[in-house]
Amino acid sequence: MALALPMPRALPRAIQRITARPSLLAAATVLLVCVPTGEKDVAAAVHITAADLASLALVALTAVELLRGRTPALPGRAAVLFGGIVFAAAVATIGSIDPATSLTGFVRLVQVFVLVPASVVCALRDRTDQRLVLGSFVTAALIQGVVGANQYLTRTGASYTGQPIRAVGTFGALDIMAMSTVVSFGLLAALALALAERGPGGHAGLRRAMFAAAAFLTFPLAVSFSRGAWIACAVAATALLLRADPRLAVRGVVLAAAAAVVLVGSGAVGSDGVTERLSSIGKVEAAPDQSVSDRYDLWATAGRIWQDHPVTGAGPKAFQQLRDSHAPLRLSSGSDTADPSMGFQREPLLSPHNMYFLVLSEQGLIGAVAYLALFLTLLVGTLRRASGPGLAALALLTWQLVDFSYGDIGGTTTVLTSVVLGLAARAAFTPTPGARPA
Repeated sequence: MALALPMPRALPRAIQRITARPSLLAAATVLLVCVPTGEKDVAAAVHITAADLASLALVALTAVELLRGRTPALPGRAAVLFGGIVFAAAVATIGSIDPATSLTGFVRLVQVFVLVPASVVCALRDRTDQRLVLGSFVTAALIQGVVGANQYLTRTGASYTGQPIRAVGTFGALDIMAMSTVVSFGLLAALALALAERGPGGHAGLRRAMFAAAAFLTFPLAVSFSRGAWIACAVAATALLLRADPRLAVRGVVLAAAAAVVLVGSGAVGSDGVTERLSSIGKVEAAPDQSVSDRYDLWATAGRIWQDHPVTGAGPKAFQQLRDSHAPLRLSSGSDTADPSMGFQREPLLSPHNMYFLVLSEQGLIGAVAYLALFLTLLVGTLRRASGPGLAALALLTWQLVDFSYGDIGGTTTVLTSVVLGLAARAAFTPTPGARPA
């Protein structure tokens, strides 16, 4: 005779709170990115992090709430755009040169560009939810910023020009761009939250705290020595300030230029390294360094792969299989990385380091149309309806779209892209009625 176990009369309080406010899982997804993974095999087929698990929990909770009728369905346009991504990835997987390998890529694409963003849209029910998620971006950035600043000041970071001064946070040298991504997102979220508190009714204490956080985060961003993050952050901050107040944008540019001169001139951020890195931005065409020339070669490689598979692409995760047969002979086999914890390693170049070229080569014209439709619709929507927390959605989306010009998905912070897309979709498709303008 089976023994019936008594069912608990009520869910634990923590689960009840999460069920009542699913945005807590979205915030947890952002914060858990900071948990070190100890991953040393970047070529592994599957990387599952604590943040990934939190994002999947959010997807599961959203699905349950939708089935119970407790969460409104996605807006029609959002459903169509996300459906286009699923269709493009499915077609590319079916026609792939290696469908078995592409299947794992299909699952990842659907997670990053469809399931998690759609779940974030459903989880952001009010302004409090939006601020909660944006606050998690700021908190994660401050954690990584403190670690990164300490690495630079104590010379315990990743190797840069032969010196262990590059700030990489808790991510290590194998995920060299991760800290700059987290810090950039946090800086922009803090700036947007501060701007949203201007004027009558705004919270002066919160505004000052967010401006202070944004100011501090410029230091670890500078010593990340990430040219791409600098460019993306400058473009996104400019878009944010112009949308909030054009006059404020002009003052912001003047203050930023003055601060840069003072910090670099005084050596506060390592004048030699930062100045050299800044000056190299202007040389990417005339005299590109090895990392830049490798990117150009990877983009050309992706173009050649696309020419062989123009409509549906070669299939998700096919770039790394076809790279050597399409790449020029001068392409490096990998990039050198080193830090105190792992020593010296060579990181293989397994992607074109450009999301648009990656989609074109692996998902063809069908994929390119689907992704561009999603990105452009979100960008136009956030530009039109950016107010309050929507300002942050505009800034974060702009940063991501610019970053996609010289980076792609992969690494610990990939799931943050999903949250950013969800925030942008929430602002573009379901703006908060009567939101107070920033």
